[in-house]
Amino acid sequence: MITALLLCALVTPPSDTMPVTLAAAPAKPAAPTMRAVPMGKVKLAVADSMVLDKSDRALTLYYRGVPVRQYRVALGKNPLGDKLSRGDGRTPEGLFYIEARNAQSRYHLALRISYPDGTHRARAAQRGVSPGGDIMIHGLPDAFASVGALHRQQDWTEGCIAVTNEEIEEIWRAVPNGARILIRP
Repeated sequence: MITALLLCALVTPPSDTMPVTLAAAPAKPAAPTMRAVPMGKVKLAVADSMVLDKSDRALTLYYRGVPVRQYRVALGKNPLGDKLSRGDGRTPEGLFYIEARNAQSRYHLALRISYPDGTHRARAAQRGVSPGGDIMIHGLPDAFASVGALHRQQDWTEGCIAVTNEEIEEIWRAVPNGARILIRP
């Protein structure tokens, strides 16, 4: 299981020789022997949830309620408001979870978000439209990988959440399937 491969979340060992405990190993209550490090300084993070603030274009990873990493993102071409239908260019809003991974994505790596949920399906059905799907957190397509962080200068996806290739590699390692993601306006 992926969580067995993930190491300690928001801390860094005081030295490289300190033993490492796998996340799935049985834990014994003990005094903490690691020190917290500021967000952004962690090389290897573990997250159990995420919050995307669309208005700030910020994706924050959390572990046990504490923020461990934050990324600047690009959103759908029409980022204001909740996703209503396929092709509207909006990034959905609500509480979802990571339901799958695509290592062969044309956008480097991709984590599939559990959109559409029941509410979005029902709303789309009332309007007689498709709610859309395939909403991902992903990196950049190969042809634009060299653009790096400059991709964030405009919203360009069809409703997905885009980060750099280096960032999606971090997120891929840090976030297990089933992790919740709250997407706020």
